[in-house]
Amino acid sequence: MSDRHEHQHGHGHRHAHDHPNPDPHPHPHPHSPTGLRHRIAHLLKPHSHETADKLDSALGSSARGMRALWVSLAVLGVTALAQAVVVVASGSVALLGDTVHNTADALTAVPLGIAFVLGRRAATRRFTYGYGRAEDLAGIAIVLTIAASAAFAAWTAVDRLLDPRPMAQIPAVAVAALVGFAGNEWVARYRIRVGRAIGSAALVADGLHARTDGFTSLAVLLSAGGAALGWQLADPIVGLAITAAIVLVLRDAAREVFRRVMDAVDPALVDRAEQALREVAGVREVGELRLR
Repeated sequence: MSDRHEHQHGHGHRHAHDHPNPDPHPHPHPHSPTGLRHRIAHLLKPHSHETADKLDSALGSSARGMRALWVSLAVLGVTALAQAVVVVASGSVALLGDTVHNTADALTAVPLGIAFVLGRRAATRRFTYGYGRAEDLAGIAIVLTIAASAAFAAWTAVDRLLDPRPMAQIPAVAVAALVGFAGNEWVARYRIRVGRAIGSAALVADGLHARTDGFTSLAVLLSAGGAALGWQLADPIVGLAITAAIVLVLRDAAREVFRRVMDAVDPALVDRAEQALREVAGVREVGELRLR
């Protein structure tokens, strides 16, 4: 494997240079799904871009990091299941939106885990770059999951807005909202603790995202409070608000997946590379520069 760049001298000839790289993986892979997950968290919990660019291998190579993904899946799955029982009993669309959100967040661990396992497989003569692109497929699966959850939550909220109905089991809805908050907060603390222990900035960021989701669960309390006061529209309005939050996450995730699939890079990095080439003795201008 080698790094290759091209520069053009003033007399019009372009020269390409191959620079052997003794380390087959000298830099963090630009297609890490943890990077995807970190950037999904940006919208609701902004972080430093320097931290976001540290696409750590710690999560993918650490058994403890992988275990954190599956433990998070289990806890959020149980949380969503408990909320789903209350949704059936109460008919709350706000709680339904939060349940779908938590379910989608839990299920993202599945494609991520599969991508991590595939990504560690050695390159072959057919897949000479290895299986890192499996992480891009995981990103597409995550976007589709979020989109489906947003569409379902929006449909149920609009239907209830057009046909208001009283909420049943209001105390149970309030308790389910607290359960959603507690589940997300536990997952947040666990991810942050493990992420710091193994040096995974992405897992820490994912924990911060789970903490934000916990406050989304608390919004269901507003729905229960409005229903207790006799305001039937409180439930679908809060449901639409939760749907809007899911759509914002979807927008950010889709944009990031598109950039990853199209090999986008930071334009500032291109400017720095061009400037470095121009400073080389004998180089008058850089005709074309491509980075991946």
